[in-house]
Amino acid sequence: LTSLAIFPCEYQLFRRHVSNIANSLLQVSFCLAGAKISASQSQQAETMDKRILQELKAPFARTETGTFFQEQPRIGNQYLEDGLLQRYLKVHLPPKVFTEVSQDLERFGSRVMDEIDSLGRECELTPPRLQQYDAWGRRVDHIITCMAWKRMKEISAEEGLIAEAYERRYSSWSRVHQVAKLYLYAPSSGLFTCPLAMTDGAAKVIETLGSLGPLEEAFSHLTSRDPTKFWTSGQWMTERKGGSDVAGGTETVAREQSDGTYILHGFKWFTSATDSDMTLTLARIVDARGQVEQGSRGLSLFYMKVRDEEGKVNDGIEVQRLKEKLGTRQVPTAELLLDGAKAYRISAEGRGVASIASMLTITRIHNVVSAVASMRRVINMARAYATKRVAFGKPIKDHPLHTQTMARMEVQARGAFLLLMETARLLGLEETSMATEQDQDLLRLLTPVAKLYTGKQAIAVISEGLECFGGQGYMEDTGFAVVLRDAQVLTIWEGTTNILALDVLRSLTKSQGKVLAAFFSAAQEKLELASRISDLESSVQLIQNALHRLGQFTQRAGSKGTVTMQLAARDFAYTLARIYTGALLLEHAAQPGAPLTDIYTAQRWCQQDLCPVDKEERAGCYDEAAASMDTSFVYEGSPILKGKL
Repeated sequence: LTSLAIFPCEYQLFRRHVSNIANSLLQVSFCLAGAKISASQSQQAETMDKRILQELKAPFARTETGTFFQEQPRIGNQYLEDGLLQRYLKVHLPPKVFTEVSQDLERFGSRVMDEIDSLGRECELTPPRLQQYDAWGRRVDHIITCMAWKRMKEISAEEGLIAEAYERRYSSWSRVHQVAKLYLYAPSSGLFTCPLAMTDGAAKVIETLGSLGPLEEAFSHLTSRDPTKFWTSGQWMTERKGGSDVAGGTETVAREQSDGTYILHGFKWFTSATDSDMTLTLARIVDARGQVEQGSRGLSLFYMKVRDEEGKVNDGIEVQRLKEKLGTRQVPTAELLLDGAKAYRISAEGRGVASIASMLTITRIHNVVSAVASMRRVINMARAYATKRVAFGKPIKDHPLHTQTMARMEVQARGAFLLLMETARLLGLEETSMATEQDQDLLRLLTPVAKLYTGKQAIAVISEGLECFGGQGYMEDTGFAVVLRDAQVLTIWEGTTNILALDVLRSLTKSQGKVLAAFFSAAQEKLELASRISDLESSVQLIQNALHRLGQFTQRAGSKGTVTMQLAARDFAYTLARIYTGALLLEHAAQPGAPLTDIYTAQRWCQQDLCPVDKEERAGCYDEAAASMDTSFVYEGSPILKGKL
């Protein structure tokens, strides 16, 4: 009674129940005393007892958990729900190609919804594990993956997720078809897109170098649509000294054998998708004097089969441990000891780094696919949830601030999507020998730009997207938290933001400025049609102003030396991404029949600071004095600057 006193309503109900029970007991006592109760009175008493029991069964009593349960958002056919993807393909693909590709993507969208998405969730809930020894003490180094992971490999072959790009049944548009399919697949794949990225990269390297000898077999497996023949490939480049600096960090050595093969000795610190069938790796060839050449000139590229016909790890490869990672836990990533592993040299001696350039283009574009696809999926789920979640008396979609937040996310995702498809289009042209010199220069520049910028976008948009679900966005069992954890790898794998920003500068230097000239020319071309549409005129002017400021910056920076450009590298890359994405959005919005949403997206994108490198340079952020102050600022109070370490 004391506890009920703080709940007046419950207390009154309790008193009524006690009174009713007392009356019932009184009636029973009359009966026992011989009092006669009519049939109608007996029925009334029974009805009263049932009502009392029903009232006592209140929400939250005992095992009851209440009457409200939030309806969870579910994915639909992601192709049919993506108007931008459909419009892009219809604008760019030849009519017959569009019809066939659209039908395939609609069918595949249904398969993602009905089958693949649940498999991806199983991959997340059942991560790989390493069994190093069998019950009798034998070293087996067996990486155990779940059945869903194995099924993903079969589906990848059935759907031609790699084969599509190399069969080229749609000529240069085959890459666009493949990328669109991966874009639908990635968020539901349980991170199987990771081995697919490296498989695609390996196939590209082999195609570029020529598929002779053992490579002919490897290429046929990598590009097969037969699940029983399909191979995935690893990529074993990172060693203890570092990842991106392969020239300074590679210690693995290769010794040539009498049959022309090599045996490798070294330690690979980070090998992704270690359950793959084959891999490409770098090593230094030991010469007749037992010496190796340091630097990038000493590196050659090698092909290795990882497993035998029974699926066992080949001799000379020992799995030391699986990595414990923040995200991408679905993917087996391991430290490996190479102790006499058999390999085939597939590059010219000392040309290993140059030979993996095409691989980097492919894997970085795959990184962009995952970034853009993750943004799209989170937004789609958030907008579905906004129609189901009621707060403060109405669905949260009807709260203007919530919808405004999702609109800002949408602008970022749509811009990133067009940047992705532009790189896919350019890659398709290059692979079919249809690319102009400008196209080739533009692909070289945009690949690192797109990779670094969309990686940053993805983390921000996905983080914002989790807020759209409130506390449920923070819960692991909803499947939302893993999206953010997995997204962090997008800014790290295949080059961090700074490494890629410096790669952008390297492309300028190696091409003697040709890639930047191609950028200016292509951007201006994309503005031509939009400049004749009144609703887009002001946005076109903003892009042109940004191009002018960028041109002025490059002239000023050219006279200030390398330090200025290195300090400006990140902002410079961001500027390229924002300007070119704005031009793509304007070009898309200027197409005949474009909806108002495309025009609105372009307008919203162009309202941001399109040329941050100019603003920061004018503020003195790239001077040597600023660099010195940065060091003092970051290490203030640290014993490093005091000479104590």
